[in-house]
Amino acid sequence: MTLAALILLQALCAMFFVGDVIIDLNDGDHLDDLHLILEAVAALTLTAGVIYLMRELRELLNRMSEMEFGIRAARGEMAMLIEALFDQWRLTPSEREIAFLVLKGIDNDAIAHMRGTAQGTVRAQCTRIYAKAEVDGRAQFLSIFMEELLHSGEQ
Repeated sequence: MTLAALILLQALCAMFFVGDVIIDLNDGDHLDDLHLILEAVAALTLTAGVIYLMRELRELLNRMSEMEFGIRAARGEMAMLIEALFDQWRLTPSEREIAFLVLKGIDNDAIAHMRGTAQGTVRAQCTRIYAKAEVDGRAQFLSIFMEELLHSGEQ
């Protein structure tokens, strides 16, 4: 938005200079006057700058839109990869929920509170998840998960 405001301000300045040059020419001034030449060059430069910046802003907005589309696609791909790994590990629906919360970085106490279960239950479920994923703990679970995601992206 700041860039658009600056472009608008520059467009107003360009209109001022163009209008001033036109008024000066109508008053009988000639383009051989140094002051009028400088005003005309300033008006043309500002106008060219406005046109250039408007094109750049449009391209920037288009690139941002494409990037956002790519991010949404990546999120969808990540969700598919998560589900594929959970399927591969044969996680139960309850284990899937716990594993997803672990992937989000939520600790066991918070998971227990969110699910209304005992902390021991969450720890036991995490132990089963880690066993099914063939890892020793939370850090290795996250590590192997990221490795799987990165490896899948290379293929």
